Amino acid sequence: MALKIEKAAGIGFCFGVKRAIDILEKVARERGGVETLEAVVHNQQVLQRLAGEGIRLARGVDDIQGDTVAIGAHGVNPQLEKELRARRINIINTTCPFVHRAQVAARRLARSGFFVIIYGDADHAEVRGVLGWADGRGVAALDEGFIATLDHLPRRLGILSQTTQVPARFTEFVKKLIDSALTKDSELRVIDTICHDIRQRQAAALELANRVDLMLVVGGHTSANTSRLAGLCSTATKTYLVETAEEIQPSWFHGRSYIGITAGASTAEETIDDVLMRLEALAYSDLKSGV
Repeated sequence: MALKIEKAAGIGFCFGVKRAIDILEKVARERGGVETLEAVVHNQQVLQRLAGEGIRLARGVDDIQGDTVAIGAHGVNPQLEKELRARRINIINTTCPFVHRAQVAARRLARSGFFVIIYGDADHAEVRGVLGWADGRGVAALDEGFIATLDHLPRRLGILSQTTQVPARFTEFVKKLIDSALTKDSELRVIDTICHDIRQRQAAALELANRVDLMLVVGGHTSANTSRLAGLCSTATKTYLVETAEEIQPSWFHGRSYIGITAGASTAEETIDDVLMRLEALAYSDLKSGV
C-alpha cells in the first residue's frame, strides 16, 4: 500500500487555544500550579498533559480549592465572574479574543434593545457564556424553527454565530430567519462572529478533501469544532474522526492511496505527529508484505 499523505494548511492549535495554553503554562510555572474552571479546551490528550504540569481541573465553583482560578478559552458568563469575585477568588482570563468579541457584541446588542439570537449549540460552553452577556435577552439555536416557540417575536433581532460554526450554514440560517421573522417595522442586525482562524481551517480542509481518497480529522470526540470539521470533509470524501493514532484501522485504506489530514483547533502537534507515524508504519508494513 503506497500512501500519499498530505496535511491541510492551518493544522494544529488555533490562535485562541495556543494563547490560553501559553498563559496557563506560564502561570503554573510561576505559581507551582493553577486551577481552571472546567476544561480549558475540549481535548483529553491536551488536558492530560496540562495536568502533568500542575494545571488542575475544577469542575465547578464549589470544586475550586485555592484563591485563584483560570477561565478557559470558551469563556464564561459575567454572572459567573461576579460570583467568583464575591467569593474573593482571583480570575485569570484566557478567553479567546474571538469569543470575547462575540460576548461584547451580544452585550452591545442587548443593551441597544435587540433580542439576541446565537446560531450555535445551546449546550456548548462558549454559547452559554455568550448568552450570559446578553443579560437574559437571547436564545441559541441551530434551526430557525425556534421562532414558533416564542410567545412574542421581538421587533428588533440581533444575530450572532458561535465562533466555530460553518460560515455557509450561518448564512443559510440568517436567510431563513429573514424569511420567517422579518415583518413590518422589524429590524435585523447581523454580526459575523465566526473566528477567522476556524474559517480558514475549514476552507483548507474542504479544499484538500475534494482532492484525496480519504480524510482523517484528528481531534477530541467531544470537541465541537472537530466534529464540525469532520462533517464538512465528509461532504467531499470518506472521512474518519480519530482522537488518537491507536484508533486508526488498516482496513480503512484498502483501495485508497491519497490520504488527507486535518485537525481540530485544540489538537496538539504531537497527536498529529503520532497519526502520521501510524500511517507511515502501516504503509511500511504493507510494503514488506508485498501488498
